[in-house]
Amino acid sequence: MGNYMSKQWYDANQQYLYASIALIRHTLEQYTVNLLNSSNELSNNDKYEQDLQKAAEAIPAPSALERICQIFGLSGFERDVLLLCAAMELSSNFSSVCSVAQPEEQKPYPTLGLALAALPNPHWDAIAPYAPLRRWRLIKIGEAHALTLCPLRIDERILHYLFGIQYLDEGLSGMIEPLQSHNDLVPSHQTVAEKVVAVLLHTPTTGELPVIQFHGMESVNKRDIAVTVSEMLGLQLNAMSAHLVPVIPNELDNFIRLWNREILLSASAMLINCDELDTTDMARLRAIAHLIEHLNGVLMITSQDKMTVKQRPTVSFDIHKPTLEEQGTVWREALSDLVPQLNGSVNILANQFNLSAVSIQAACAQVAGHLSQKQENSDINSILWDVCRIQARPRLDELAQRIEPAADWEDLVLPPLHKQLLHEVVAHVRQRNTVYGAWGFGGKNARGLGITALFAGPSGTGKTLAAEVLASVLRLDLYRIDLSSVISKYIGETEKNLQQVFDAAQESGVILLFDEADALFGKRSEVKDSRDRYANIEVSYLLQSMEAYPGLAILTTNLKSSIDTAFLRRIRFVLQFSFPDTIQRAEIWRRVFPTSTPTQGLDPMKLAKLNVAGGNIRNIALNAAFLAADAGESVQMKHLLRATQSEYSKLEKPLTDAEVDNWT
Repeated sequence: MGNYMSKQWYDANQQYLYASIALIRHTLEQYTVNLLNSSNELSNNDKYEQDLQKAAEAIPAPSALERICQIFGLSGFERDVLLLCAAMELSSNFSSVCSVAQPEEQKPYPTLGLALAALPNPHWDAIAPYAPLRRWRLIKIGEAHALTLCPLRIDERILHYLFGIQYLDEGLSGMIEPLQSHNDLVPSHQTVAEKVVAVLLHTPTTGELPVIQFHGMESVNKRDIAVTVSEMLGLQLNAMSAHLVPVIPNELDNFIRLWNREILLSASAMLINCDELDTTDMARLRAIAHLIEHLNGVLMITSQDKMTVKQRPTVSFDIHKPTLEEQGTVWREALSDLVPQLNGSVNILANQFNLSAVSIQAACAQVAGHLSQKQENSDINSILWDVCRIQARPRLDELAQRIEPAADWEDLVLPPLHKQLLHEVVAHVRQRNTVYGAWGFGGKNARGLGITALFAGPSGTGKTLAAEVLASVLRLDLYRIDLSSVISKYIGETEKNLQQVFDAAQESGVILLFDEADALFGKRSEVKDSRDRYANIEVSYLLQSMEAYPGLAILTTNLKSSIDTAFLRRIRFVLQFSFPDTIQRAEIWRRVFPTSTPTQGLDPMKLAKLNVAGGNIRNIALNAAFLAADAGESVQMKHLLRATQSEYSKLEKPLTDAEVDNWT
């Protein structure tokens, strides 16, 4: 029907509808004549029936009226009642015909009493709530002091359907929307779509269609697969957000009835988007469960985690991003004009950034924009890398704090062994695909492929700064997660919070910096109650997630001794950041001021007598710079003295004369 039918059918369908209405009108007019003449003679409908027969022969496929009758199982009398109501909308002066036919009531509209009296083969239950006309809302009944006198009116959706016009019912608009996809599926997702179609097509005719559930973090991929499934089945997919599911019972039942009618009127399928569903909203969860139980036809659900559906048989599919090979193919197709210039960097991008096909295409569009500006000496590889970093950020920005790295190796004042270990961390991140993939180490041991590090030491000794240096050198984003804010007193919530972080980080392999590890890692004690047992489970879950994470995950702690050695064995790199000695403090003072900062008479060795860590040194230097700038002077020892006094006051630490001897 509708867009799928030819203009020939459309024109012939209207002729058939008008011929059917003409027959009903003539029947009503003849009833009026017989009523006024007190005659019981049967009306002569031969001419109108012949016109109707000609119209039926001219139509190349079943008319919309015939389809309505077949779909809802209407009797001949119910069909005529529907036409009676349609005539009121489509036949000129039909209100006067109704008024004359009901002389005592003077009702200028169709009523059940008129239908029972004037139409052939009447039966009272045609207007019963359980009968098709009212059950499927084909007609509406107004108010009156008697049921037989209530006005009858055809539903607008049904009226347009009789004309051959398909559209979404107004009672559903604003709640659901038609979905179309312009994205071709990668082979692995196409395979999923084909499996879904096979499941639906091979469901026994006597059985209930199973609910299809797509779970995983990739909303766009799940939607595109659902659209493809619908297209393969010849259905139009309509989507509804779980947030819009009515929770008031009457509204929910009305929605269910309208949608189940829509399925019968049009070839449609439903997709309920539960990706952002609040699992604590019990009223909405109950409403969704009721909806799933009572919706007919093809029903698909998307969710981040697998949902338990008790009301109907369910077939679930875990949807992942395209495989590494598929991502490489998408990259090459999208950058077909640039591939000769990329010198193998497509493989590096695919290995580093785990992006969906849509994200890859968006990244390539951004790169094309850069190149269209004809920037001289543009490094395509560099542009691609930075664009990919940006593409992968949005979800993680909601869960963690992104730190813009501004430090490099020169900013780190550490013993040689510590710098050597940090260089080894860089090598592990850069070469993991070579070692795990090309050299086969990943196949020999699939566990523990994540690169994990523990930075331990007092505050201000350079733990976060070292993480910034790694991010800067590797050109990766750095995200800080405060473990104290992730831990929940509710059992299972900590693991859920951590999973969200790791799932969001998968796209770009960012560096994850878990701060305040002491909040989670404690000496593993004897399990005395359920809280102790779940505390150990939380630690194990974090370590397992870190080991499975393809990027670099760093833990920081002020007290390494508080971490169980059994946990330490599962961490690949452990660096102990010690409190800097005098020589190291002097070196930090030499490097702390940017080259553009005006300084005068600063003595790093005198400054090194301050018994503070690198973080405090940076605070003092910054405060002194503001004091000097406000005085219109270069940074001098007097400014540093005032800044030192403020820092020590903040630390509630006494400033000794020996530390500031001969400063001014």
